[in-house]
Amino acid sequence: MNVEIKQDVYQQVPKFEGEKWLLRQVAMSDAENLLKIYSDKESIPLFNADNCNGDTFYYDTEEKMKNAIRFWINSYDNKEFVRWSIISRAENAAVGTVELFHRDANDYFTSTGLLRLDLRSDYECEESIEEILQMIIPTTYDLFYCSQIATKAVPAAKKRIQALRKMEFHRTEHKMIGHDGTKYCDYFIRMK
Repeated sequence: MNVEIKQDVYQQVPKFEGEKWLLRQVAMSDAENLLKIYSDKESIPLFNADNCNGDTFYYDTEEKMKNAIRFWINSYDNKEFVRWSIISRAENAAVGTVELFHRDANDYFTSTGLLRLDLRSDYECEESIEEILQMIIPTTYDLFYCSQIATKAVPAAKKRIQALRKMEFHRTEHKMIGHDGTKYCDYFIRMK
């Protein structure tokens, strides 16, 4: 795998390249393909919308999808988070996204790299999830100055949970406390 790393992720987003996948910063040109993911009613329940101000990540028009991409790009410019498009080399198209950011908080999830993984339902399988995570996990601790990585997997996401366990993530009973005090569960943690 070829990984292009620079010191500050908010100065230049690294690309992660492998045999089957390319992870690169999300772009407006991804809108048509990303719409297939974010309008996929089988995928939506597996997405992590915790602490996202009510956004469920269901976008059923290209304009809604473009607005989301604009928001993601603007959030990167404001150094809030990085969102990569997951490009399937077989399809030469975006089949998902990965979001990462450093989270400091007054709960268990402080000094944590919070990872969100959104995949089209036909890619929600153990092998794909594991391959994608293997590309990005090793550098996450340094890129986001964190001692642990957290990601959400609801009980219905059985294939995702299996892949997370293979990647040395462990379910935690700790609740993530949102900015409005809401408690969120179903998190898995991987320590550095």
